Amino acid sequence: MTLNEFKEKLKIRFEENTIFHSNEDFLSPLRKKSFNTFYALGFPTTKLEDWRFSNLENFIHEDYNYYLENNEGNPDIEHFFRCEIMDLDTYSAVLLNGWFVYKNAPITKFANGVIIGSLKKAFEEYPEIIKKHYGKYCDIENNALQALNTAFASDGVFIYVPDNITLDKPIQIINIINKKENLFIQPRNLVIIGENSSLSFVMCDDALSHFPAFSNALTEIIVKPHASVDHYKMQNNNNHSAMINHIAFHQKDKSRVSSNIMSLNGGFIRNNTTIAVNGEYCETNLNGLYLVDGKQHVDNYTYIDHLKPNSISRELYKGIIDNKAKAVFSGKITVQKNAQKTEAYQTNKNILLTDEATINTKPNLQIYADDVKCSHGATVGQLDTEAMFYLQARGINENSARMLLMNAFAEEVATKISIEPLRERICFLIEKRLKGELSICDQCVLHCKKNEPLVFNIDMDKLK
Repeated sequence: MTLNEFKEKLKIRFEENTIFHSNEDFLSPLRKKSFNTFYALGFPTTKLEDWRFSNLENFIHEDYNYYLENNEGNPDIEHFFRCEIMDLDTYSAVLLNGWFVYKNAPITKFANGVIIGSLKKAFEEYPEIIKKHYGKYCDIENNALQALNTAFASDGVFIYVPDNITLDKPIQIINIINKKENLFIQPRNLVIIGENSSLSFVMCDDALSHFPAFSNALTEIIVKPHASVDHYKMQNNNNHSAMINHIAFHQKDKSRVSSNIMSLNGGFIRNNTTIAVNGEYCETNLNGLYLVDGKQHVDNYTYIDHLKPNSISRELYKGIIDNKAKAVFSGKITVQKNAQKTEAYQTNKNILLTDEATINTKPNLQIYADDVKCSHGATVGQLDTEAMFYLQARGINENSARMLLMNAFAEEVATKISIEPLRERICFLIEKRLKGELSICDQCVLHCKKNEPLVFNIDMDKLK
């Protein structure tokens, strides 16, 4: 199936389903407008500068099923899925094939006013909050895939933190794909962090089946004055899936954002992270780590728009690319005319382990103010031969020396994770990933459910 054929099928599906055209639903005009935008723009192609190195046509070639109503029910998630992050104590919210799954109620409101639950249900119970924020921080005018999500989104996670609240533990959003058929899903999340409040939340993507899936997820996050958010995105999907992940932050005065994206496995991954720094004295930190091998493709696109003066942003993305894998980093920072006294720093570093591995990196600064401190840079290379020689001269064999250097390279990003159990788990997975063991696990049919971490003793040379 070509992208244009897929677009035409989506048009038929949109026009034929009355769920999108209810006059009583305040979403209906927004859905119609968004679909018209998507249809006019079409799926992004390599003719667009921001998609020049990522060809969706290579991955969107299946006939996908899409469900407008929840046919999952509320299954016992623990029957087929468990979080492998030991000692991670969180409030959990689970999406199964794009639909919110709950044990007791679709919406939970805590005594302190915090709300966690189904976005679909939140439209019914908290319409005024939703109307005020939904669709306000993404770009449905110019971004075809964000418009597509806005047109088709049926459910997702809603998080509301009122003013002057600090949660006692993180929130974990678990997005599970587990379907014995090709699946097209459009999860939508809305996170609101009130003034002088703080939130830490983890988003985990897991594919339990080996059927192709196309996920186009969009998360809007409003960070009000003096608020703080620590965001973590963990991606571990099968090699048959295409995942588009949009995260749109909107910062107000004296707020702080820390976003960390870890891409450990997936066929095609595109991460779009946009931040509107719409306040003074804000702090923004973006960190990313991508480890790809085989024929995997990971594309990280970031855009930080400094709209007000006296703020600082820091950006660090690092990648290790093996075999015939491809990676893309496109980082753009704009400092608007009125954003004087801005500091903005951007760095992308990559290691290529083979001659066939590919990285396309494009750091970009657009500065319209004259009193700023800004820098950007990118490096591409191989493992340091002098460091390799130093380690081997001290009795460390070549494979162990390579592992030490790659772990040290990745650790700079991993250690920025402030949640200790999550940091320990990510470091453990990084080591397994660099050994090739996660790829082995991905193809395994056993789906082990042991509570203790699995220990592998594999001679990787025998697997080549």
